[in-house]
Amino acid sequence: MSNHDQLHRYLFNHHAVRGELVSLSETYQQIVAGHDYPAEVRNLLGEMLVATSLLTATLKFDGDITVQLQGDGPLKLAVINGNNLQEMRGVARLQGEIAPDSSLKQMIGSGYMVITISPTEGERYQGVVGLEGETLAECLEDYFMRSEQLPTRIFIRTGESQGKPAAGGMLLQVLPAQETDGEEFSHLTQLTTTIKAEELFTLPANEVLYRLYHQEEVTLYEPQDVSFKCTCSRQRCADALLTLPDAEVTEMLEEDGKIDMHCDYCGSDYSFDAMDMAAIRSGASEGNDSVH
Repeated sequence: MSNHDQLHRYLFNHHAVRGELVSLSETYQQIVAGHDYPAEVRNLLGEMLVATSLLTATLKFDGDITVQLQGDGPLKLAVINGNNLQEMRGVARLQGEIAPDSSLKQMIGSGYMVITISPTEGERYQGVVGLEGETLAECLEDYFMRSEQLPTRIFIRTGESQGKPAAGGMLLQVLPAQETDGEEFSHLTQLTTTIKAEELFTLPANEVLYRLYHQEEVTLYEPQDVSFKCTCSRQRCADALLTLPDAEVTEMLEEDGKIDMHCDYCGSDYSFDAMDMAAIRSGASEGNDSVH
């Protein structure tokens, strides 16, 4: 049993195909903790968490990636944000009752998936994908074919392990700029399809790979840890308040005596009173004279 959440990359020695495997329990549990999500929404967030981790690992850059589902159904919004360090956070917002066993389309309604890639350096990229597939994995495979023209298959499993939420997944992708036999990729895909949720949740990566591909030669690379991390802070809240007109801030303070801000991602609360705001404003005016 692995102790913590990890992402593993692997390569087939005799095929131009690479793979990824991720197993997530603690990260997933921290994202859904403190939220009373219906089981269907919790499972979808687990799927999105797996997908975002796998997507992040396909990108060769420092920065963030956000996978967002939005529509006019009872699930208004579901979003997972991650980065190249595999630090993840996520949240869902509901605007109606989720029926038991709702499908992706029944929850989102008429909607789409937005994938936003924000490198630390360079251009921000946004891809919008209609929810054509029945599952999140199918929608993402569609995204890869359109945006990168790389045959990609994604396998996602969610459920419970030892009574707690667990999620895991695998990704297979043809290496860019290399010829590969369609039948070879199809064969590897069929082998990977047999992965069981319990195997992904509980077995070490090398054992999973051996069970799936014991007739293949596979190189497994050093794993990368995956963790929950929220980027909210008191400073970020203060910066956001500074963007509001002074009159609006004063009005909010007069109404309640303080301004309360809540982070949906991690549940943190930040409170600012009149003295706090005075200090923030004087700090900002001093800061304008110096270079950050």
